[in-house]
Amino acid sequence: MKPSGRKIEIITTASLLFKEKGYSAVTMRDIAKAMDIKAASLYNHIKSKQELLSHIIISLAEEFTTGMKAVINSETSSIEKLKKLVALHVFISSNNTQAMASLNNDWMHLEAQLDYYLQLRKDYEENLRKIIKDGIKNNEIIDVNPEVVLFSMLSTLRSLYVWIPKKEDLDIEQFTQDLTAVLLSGIVK
Repeated sequence: MKPSGRKIEIITTASLLFKEKGYSAVTMRDIAKAMDIKAASLYNHIKSKQELLSHIIISLAEEFTTGMKAVINSETSSIEKLKKLVALHVFISSNNTQAMASLNNDWMHLEAQLDYYLQLRKDYEENLRKIIKDGIKNNEIIDVNPEVVLFSMLSTLRSLYVWIPKKEDLDIEQFTQDLTAVLLSGIVK
C-alpha cells in the first residue's frame, strides 16, 4: 500500500533527520518539531519511529531487489549486467540520498523486519557474486578473486549517497558512464 501524502512528508522528514543525527538520536518530538506539528499528530499517520525506519529501509531494499531481478533476467553479458547495476545504484542513490543514509547506517535498528532485510541484502550480494563469477568464467572479467570485485563495487556503490548531494551540477548520465568505466575498466591508461 502506497503511503498517503502526509505520511510521505513524515517519512521524508524522518529520513532527513535520521541522516543528520542518526536513527537513535532522533525522537518523535524532533520529527514533529521539524514538521511544525504536535508529536501526537504524528500518530494519526504512523505507529512509531520504528515504522518509519522500516518503511525507509525496506522500500529501498525492495527497489534494489526489483532492479536486480530485472538485471539477472536480462539476456545480456555479465559486463552489461554490471553496467546496469551501476546505473541502478546511481539512480536510486541520487533520488534517495537521505533514505540511503538510513539503509547504510541504521539497518541494524530494524526490529521486526531485520531478518527480512538481511535476506534481501544477502540475496542481492549473492546475485552480484554470481554475475561476477559468470563474467570470470566467460572470460569477460579478469581472473581475480570475485570477493575483491564484489567488495570493491559494493563499497563504492553503497557510499554514493554521501558524494552525490555535494555535486549540485552533477550530470547523472555522465557520472554513471564515468563511474562504470572506473569500476569495470579501472584507471590504467
